[in-house]
Amino acid sequence: MELKVKDITTFLEGLAPLGSQESYDNSGLIVGSHDMEVTRVLLSLDCIEDTVEEAIKIGANFIIAHHPIVFSGLKQLNGKNYVERTVIKAIKNDIAIYAIHTNLDNYKLGVNYEIAQRIGISNPRILAPKKNALKKLIFFCPESHSEKVVKAIFKAGGGNIGEYADCSFESYGKGTFLPGENSNPSQGKIGKREKVEEKRIEILIPIHKENQILKAMKATHPYEEVAHDIYPITNKNQDEGSGMIGELDKPIETKAFLKHLKTTFNCGVIRHTELVKKEISTVAFCGGAGSFLLNHAKNQQADIYITGDFKYHEFFDAERAIIIADIGHFESEQYTPHLILAILKKNFINFAFHLSKVNTNPINYF
Repeated sequence: MELKVKDITTFLEGLAPLGSQESYDNSGLIVGSHDMEVTRVLLSLDCIEDTVEEAIKIGANFIIAHHPIVFSGLKQLNGKNYVERTVIKAIKNDIAIYAIHTNLDNYKLGVNYEIAQRIGISNPRILAPKKNALKKLIFFCPESHSEKVVKAIFKAGGGNIGEYADCSFESYGKGTFLPGENSNPSQGKIGKREKVEEKRIEILIPIHKENQILKAMKATHPYEEVAHDIYPITNKNQDEGSGMIGELDKPIETKAFLKHLKTTFNCGVIRHTELVKKEISTVAFCGGAGSFLLNHAKNQQADIYITGDFKYHEFFDAERAIIIADIGHFESEQYTPHLILAILKKNFINFAFHLSKVNTNPINYF
């Protein structure tokens, strides 16, 4: 089966759209062409020179990494640092590089959901759902076609509210229109004012899927011109956001829980604040650098907050209300390639995906 880069990236972006990545990020295809035919795929947390060399050895011409090798623009490409050398090596060997970073972080079944499964969290939910990430689509449609149009919008990604899908509201009314000389009305006649029984349909849509949803609506709607309104709303999107929080099946003594973390994530060390909780029940966590979510964890009465990259002064912000457990950036995200592998294997059954064996963690413990 011939598989192109765009076949894989389109599938991944259907789950974790590029539009949901953070403004500072650089997810997407960094090196290579969407039309490249894929031989084998190498999955890694980071893409560095050793990763590209590994791809060459196993005959892979497509690397999917969590972290983008290029965050800001490259003004020169002469090999003076590891970023430039990695890109040059990939280009010379016709290897495509793709990053799926904060869009996978923000996906409700993404990086943090994988952490939840590893820890043993029940009912994991997003810790800081995104604001201003939703709009309300209102359109008008004759009843005879309304079900077809609504189903197309649902399929394109509209109508999700938390754990509920296919959500909409409908009301009845009458629409009027007068077809002009150059129109091609699906019903009625040119020059004659028409009055039609219609449904007013309201559906929540995520901002980053607006274009594809409107395309689906117009493709299935019987009218030549579709009357519709789009309103920005301030509701939080429960399906998208940073970090997660959930409960253990039963409380665990704090030191025992820390030992569980150290074993599960192969931590060289866990940097933590004072153990102000005797046992752990509610757990908040964020893969990577997540100190910005500490207040969210405190406000939701988490017993412990697990992440990486806490700075010295940030540990004081626990204020004896919560335990901060810094397990390391690499350690918290090391299972992300396993997550991507599981996702891809469900859709591309007979294709070769390989987990990288290169340890890209730049931090060592003595």
